Amino acid sequence: MPNFVELWVYLSSEPLFGLSATITVYVLAHSVYVHLGQAPLANPVLWSVIVLGSGLMITQVPYPTYFAGAQFIHFLLGPAVVALGFPLWERREELRRGWGRYVIAALAGGATAAIVAVVLGWALGLPDDVLRSLAPKSVTAPVAMGIAEKIGGVPALAAVFAVLTGLVGALSGSFLFRFLGVGTKDADWVARGFSLGTASHGIGAARALQVNADAGAFAGLALSLQVLLAALLMPLIAQWF
Repeated sequence: MPNFVELWVYLSSEPLFGLSATITVYVLAHSVYVHLGQAPLANPVLWSVIVLGSGLMITQVPYPTYFAGAQFIHFLLGPAVVALGFPLWERREELRRGWGRYVIAALAGGATAAIVAVVLGWALGLPDDVLRSLAPKSVTAPVAMGIAEKIGGVPALAAVFAVLTGLVGALSGSFLFRFLGVGTKDADWVARGFSLGTASHGIGAARALQVNADAGAFAGLALSLQVLLAALLMPLIAQWF
């Protein structure tokens, strides 16, 4: 037993501990996800967060120690988002014909998501810096952190809100679409994907891509538009408040 404790203390202090733990937990969670037929409630990102977070609390490993290794995966978020552009390139003719309505839809969806979040937070009496951290919740986490820093929010909180938003969208999207009567025809897959990308950024886009190629492509488009519009407009609007 003492040897195991000494081994654990050594491993948990190494930078690669976070990387190894994250990859191992995610691979196992993804295996369960596939085994269960990609059920929304078995989302591997959700269970990876739960398992890793619980593990860090139980073992009392400081988050900076964990992140020293996990930051390599964090860095890959950027290239992963860029990779979502390939399905869009394959559908470039369709995008060229309808770019105007996609921009309007992205602007309307992003504005609604931000306004509703801030108004609800204000109604609950949340502090100003938390409200500013809530505003970019539907933008992918790295960009949300940058926006929050510029508009007077807390980057760490913005990242948490963004991840939670993505998980909620990925978990509830299928149920909401069925409730609203959004089917599985070609146009419906476009609507599903664009909605998930608008409301739930990268996590929603990943879920859409797993279900249908068109849904994944337009989720990537919505994600890209949200990143662009939020990065340009939120700092300007925040100056008025």
